[in-house]
Amino acid sequence: MARSRRPALLAAALILGGTVSGTAQEKSISIELNDATTVDAACRLVFVAVNESGLLLEKTSYDVVTFDASGKVGTSLTFQFGRLPAGKTKVVQFDLPDQPCETITRLLVNDIAECTVDGKASDVCIDTLTTSTRAKIEFGL
Repeated sequence: MARSRRPALLAAALILGGTVSGTAQEKSISIELNDATTVDAACRLVFVAVNESGLLLEKTSYDVVTFDASGKVGTSLTFQFGRLPAGKTKVVQFDLPDQPCETITRLLVNDIAECTVDGKASDVCIDTLTTSTRAKIEFGL
């Protein structure tokens, strides 16, 4: 009888293991580039950030790099999203002075500049980050 249970136990372990990893994959931080508009020679970028990590992100900021149409690296920037409570959606905007949106073809999230969880530095802000865009500017990792 012990032998006939072994395949069933193995199958149950595999099924449960898949469920656990599937749940872990659902936990994420997503940032969407929602709009990019030139205002007085500055590119105004509007982002929608959603914290589905299950954690309170006390401080959140990203190192972001711009690219032009030829693929040349432009400006390196730090975008501060601030405090992102678990389950919270937050809209933030940043103005890039003297840089019309038409000159930017791509934004790259190069790394986290700061990510604080429970008073300590954390990699969750980059490890679970997903990006998307509704603007003409490409946005990604």
